[in-house]
Amino acid sequence: MPTPATCSPTAASRRVARVAGFVLALGLSACAQLGPRAELPPELSSALQRVKLPEQALGLVAFPLADRGAGWRVQAETPMQPGSAMKLVTAIVALDRLGANSRGRSDLLVDTALQGDVLPGALYLRGGADTDLDWGALWLMLRQLREQGVREIRGGLVVDRTLFRPARPDLNVPPFDEAPEFPYNLIPDALMLGGGLLNYELAREGSGPLQVRASPAWPGLRFDTRAMGVNDKACKDWGDDWLTPRVSLQADGAEQLIQLQGSFPRDCRQNQALNLLDRQWLAVQAVSQIWRELGGTLAGPGLEAATPAGARVVASHLGRPLAEVMRGGMKRSDNALTRLVFLKLGSTVAAPEEETQAAAARLVQAWFSEKGLDAQGLLLDNGSGLSRTERIKPAQLAALLALAWDSAQAPELLDSLPIAGVDGTLSRRLKGGPAEGRARLKTGTLRNVVALAGYVQDSRKQPWVLVAILNDEQAPAKGRPVLDAAVEWISRQ
Repeated sequence: MPTPATCSPTAASRRVARVAGFVLALGLSACAQLGPRAELPPELSSALQRVKLPEQALGLVAFPLADRGAGWRVQAETPMQPGSAMKLVTAIVALDRLGANSRGRSDLLVDTALQGDVLPGALYLRGGADTDLDWGALWLMLRQLREQGVREIRGGLVVDRTLFRPARPDLNVPPFDEAPEFPYNLIPDALMLGGGLLNYELAREGSGPLQVRASPAWPGLRFDTRAMGVNDKACKDWGDDWLTPRVSLQADGAEQLIQLQGSFPRDCRQNQALNLLDRQWLAVQAVSQIWRELGGTLAGPGLEAATPAGARVVASHLGRPLAEVMRGGMKRSDNALTRLVFLKLGSTVAAPEEETQAAAARLVQAWFSEKGLDAQGLLLDNGSGLSRTERIKPAQLAALLALAWDSAQAPELLDSLPIAGVDGTLSRRLKGGPAEGRARLKTGTLRNVVALAGYVQDSRKQPWVLVAILNDEQAPAKGRPVLDAAVEWISRQ
């Protein structure tokens, strides 16, 4: 928006009333603030110069919600990689389309009549994007089945992940980076039993052999640590020389061998959740073991297939409401949870034979258009920001945040965002400064990206929208002080 050359004193007075603290702090005339400025504030230019990052690497949109035509818009129309700031898109659209109380659901079903205490057919375990189907919840579902009189299951176990297409999106996908086994890289499916992970305790006394224990200790797991060396690094740096373990299924299909590689510090103990085991094998092992512990027997194969249309539900588990799920997903920047929500969005509109992830991207594009938001240049992949292809303009993300502020779901969104200097991914940033406790922002980080996007209070406790994205190979190493400076700059206005 161009700035008029002149304005009347009356208009200027009204303008000053709306943005008084902001205008006076910068020593600018009221007339000069009638439109958004297209150059960086001196404070941010200086911050970039100090860390030797080019100004063209930064996209910035900042404006007070009480006066949305004011503020700054620098490279606002340039599509940029947002990193995990893209989670804002998934969260806002999901809260609007699915509802804050939407829940995932897991079911146990049967399609044959019970004969005494014998189920002659299969037991079906159907995934419904339940974010909380942990080992305890599975035990309770099987306990409910056992209390209905079932003791022997003769038709095996069928795991149904067909809510999403493909049912196993994790298969045959090239790794995102060199650590595919760590939780941030997990690709969810509709079941997500145990979060798709298993916890491992790694312990070494002195220079002795590395000891490994899985928890829960499902049968059929075997570890080989002979290739795991020893080093003198601090225990907190145990992952520096870690290499992705080799996992192989033994010939009979009943045993998985995990061969650890790299080196591990002496006198160190760590607990780490990892995605190492084939999730179908793990599901069958878990159900079989729990069922045996409950006094039952399970015979027959463990298959992956759709549940027959006539099957009846015998036990269920409901996940937490979406608002609670997104709070964890946003505070911790949980990629797997956000991807699961994104796929759930896609499942509501997917056409026959359409891949669920593509349907979710189509839904978001349509939602932007329905809400009157610019969708040009918006590129979605998995909805979490863990992607090399996702793009959004700073202006698009800022307009989305402004729209969300006015929505019925605003309290749920605000509650989900990390608070500067207090919790989540901002717990150690912006402490002791003017923004501590007064900014709620989603972070974003990739190898060439750092970002902050959300809401910041100025010195009069008036809310601003802020979107600041740096795309540069040096951004993760150098860029966070620049983004923090942008937050504190608003806080002082």
